Amino acid sequence: MSRHGSHTMPYDNRTQAHPEGSPNQAGLVQRVSGVLALFTSTGTLLCCALPAALGALAGGAAVGSLISALPWLVPLSRHKGWLFLGAGVMIVFTGVFTFRPKGKVACSITGGRGCADASRFAKAMFWISASVYGVGAFFAYAIVPILRLLEG
Repeated sequence: MSRHGSHTMPYDNRTQAHPEGSPNQAGLVQRVSGVLALFTSTGTLLCCALPAALGALAGGAAVGSLISALPWLVPLSRHKGWLFLGAGVMIVFTGVFTFRPKGKVACSITGGRGCADASRFAKAMFWISASVYGVGAFFAYAIVPILRLLEG
């Protein structure tokens, strides 16, 4: 008998073991992948788009000043292929976790509270990361051929 009288407590499914792991694990993976995708896509922007845009707008002396102030940009830009590959993989994972989520268990447990906020956050992180990645890829790989085409 429960302390509320003779009525039994409704079944609480939060005590049941979940095959996917903890209910918050899917949301955590989704948020972490979004932050990592944003972080890596920002790296592509720093390695390639910033020096290219600065060189186009202010000239070579500005790029030289930037590299002397931030010498870690040189090795980062030398390995831009790996940087873009890693960022692209992270963005793809973020897209899969965002648009094909497996973690509906957490939403059913909490009655849907917080799932809309988490989904909105994950989608915003995905689109910001993809946009930053696109800008970085444009300046890293497309701007030089376009400028050569316009010159010639």
